[in-house]
Amino acid sequence: MKHRNFSKFSLLLSFLGALVLLFILAPLISITFSTSLSSVFKTLEDQEVAKSIWLTLWASMTGTLILGLGAVPLAYLLARKNFRLKRLVSGIIDLPVVIPHSAAGIAILGVISRDTWIGKSASILGFDLVGHPAGIIIAMAFVSIPFLINAARDGFEQIPERLEIAALNLGASPARVFLEISLPLAWRNIVSGLILMFARGMSEFGAVVIIAYHPMITPVLIYERFGAFGLDYARPVAILFIGICLAFFILLRMLVKEKTRYA
Repeated sequence: MKHRNFSKFSLLLSFLGALVLLFILAPLISITFSTSLSSVFKTLEDQEVAKSIWLTLWASMTGTLILGLGAVPLAYLLARKNFRLKRLVSGIIDLPVVIPHSAAGIAILGVISRDTWIGKSASILGFDLVGHPAGIIIAMAFVSIPFLINAARDGFEQIPERLEIAALNLGASPARVFLEISLPLAWRNIVSGLILMFARGMSEFGAVVIIAYHPMITPVLIYERFGAFGLDYARPVAILFIGICLAFFILLRMLVKEKTRYA
């Protein structure tokens, strides 16, 4: 009797799960079968599309790697240290996830525009952050960095603190403990956070379109072509970019899995 009830419950869970999967897959299946291969191959030869995809990939990767240098140590402090206003700091970190990204773009613009000291400093170096790949990197990193910090913090929290204490008692410096014990043990969560930050940065639209409509990243290009020429013209770019994002995401996940198996 119990087994029968459990089977019915499992069936219900499977049905609900299938509905969620269908909700995710239906738009992707629809766009795939409504786009001809010839239009996709023609889009591959479009230099504007190729440049936008390349800009999107390297801008997101650059922001992820640069901000990661500070995000991982911050995650370690949040996992290991108790201090005043810690909850406030955690809330601030999550703000880019919850605020509208168009509002995030406006906020970033108020810091890097030409009449701010950051904007003036960039002008002295010979470029403006607004309408520049550097501004795109800032916008992408702003909306995606919470994913890295939270993932890395979870990884550090899973490490038994007694291991670090034992190393300190044996004479290791805090820096050595962090580099040789904490980082290696939390690396899987850190890499997962880097992947999520990179993927989230690639998909950003709202903040980037305010900071830099040109040069166009691919989400902005898709929007521009949809608004100017309609669905049929935008769809091949969209399916191409979805495929590239999916390929990168699967590849990075496979690399993490292989490293874990080797370890």
